[in-house]
Amino acid sequence: MSRKKLPISPEDAALFRDAVGEVRRIEAEAAAIEKPQPAPVARSLRRDEAEALRQSQAISGDPPMDGAELQSYRRPQVDERTLRQLKRGEFSIQDEIDLHNLRASDAEAVLKRFLNEARSGFHPCVRIVHGKGLRSEGAPVLKLLVDRVLRQRGDVLAFASAPPNQGGSGAVLVLLDSR
Repeated sequence: MSRKKLPISPEDAALFRDAVGEVRRIEAEAAAIEKPQPAPVARSLRRDEAEALRQSQAISGDPPMDGAELQSYRRPQVDERTLRQLKRGEFSIQDEIDLHNLRASDAEAVLKRFLNEARSGFHPCVRIVHGKGLRSEGAPVLKLLVDRVLRQRGDVLAFASAPPNQGGSGAVLVLLDSR
């Protein structure tokens, strides 16, 4: 409901000025602008979320690996001899990607895109440089991420840590199914 303003008559205005008397302006300093309080930080939530992420990235049943641990995996249709050749670096590397300096979420997306492109480009053997995780808190984040992603993909036939002259435990050689 809105109120209508009634017009003030000149007599009422004069009567008001006589009642109030002489008026002087008071100079006041500008009011200090109050900064808004910072948003509360849920430290326990952040810690719990980080722990949940770390656990979800760990491969179930396997103890967390350190930066120097060698990786090795093969599908049942790949024989041991092929895996040994891969470990020795006897396959020609057709493509390579370096995941250093990427956040885990970005690295995962980049890695999946790289593997898709390598497979569609008929590059059956690729190298993925993930680093040893020396600057990671706890387990090497990118190394675990690469291990997890490679084990989950159906087009990965085998992978193994690269020989020392190709990156050692900081890189992995991957055999992809070209079909």
